[in-house]
Amino acid sequence: MSELKLDPQRTAVVVIDLQKGIVGRDCLPYSSSAVIAKAVKVVSGARRAGALIVLVHVGGAADGADRLFPAADQPMVRGALPPDWSELIPDLDRQDSDLVILKRQWGAFYGTDLDLQLRRRKVATVVLCGISTELGVESTARDAFERGYELVLVSDAMTGLNAESHADAVGRIFPRIGRVRGADEVVAAFA
Repeated sequence: MSELKLDPQRTAVVVIDLQKGIVGRDCLPYSSSAVIAKAVKVVSGARRAGALIVLVHVGGAADGADRLFPAADQPMVRGALPPDWSELIPDLDRQDSDLVILKRQWGAFYGTDLDLQLRRRKVATVVLCGISTELGVESTARDAFERGYELVLVSDAMTGLNAESHADAVGRIFPRIGRVRGADEVVAAFA
């Protein structure tokens, strides 16, 4: 593995779905609280260095009319969501300089202005963390890769719906499209 160096002026830390309605789910291999602690560490270090912080949350219409419900073997849950379901968790300490993206799909690029905002700020590297590894994080990572961004995937600042799918993404998919590193190494790379 090559040494990781991150230029804060060309790097964005993109945090996926650390919101009230998602962090309460059972996750593996790491608990939501462990992922939140690691993500906050990365966000804080990146902020100190002057990198862009992007806080992504999923939400939409109260009646769910703008959500996808395709025929599927394991369909998404239908019904009304609690009013605060999409709210970002306070642990992220949202700042005025943070970019906040509301998405309606798994990935943070589709149907949002994330790509436009990153390009206007001349971001070349995207650091990804959040919940869940195999859905929102992986969808966003694949899309970022296909758009030509360099990727850093913070393996201990993300977790999945189960340990196997997390391990598959981190061990088989992510090393093919970016660099997989721990939170401590990512924070140190901004120094």
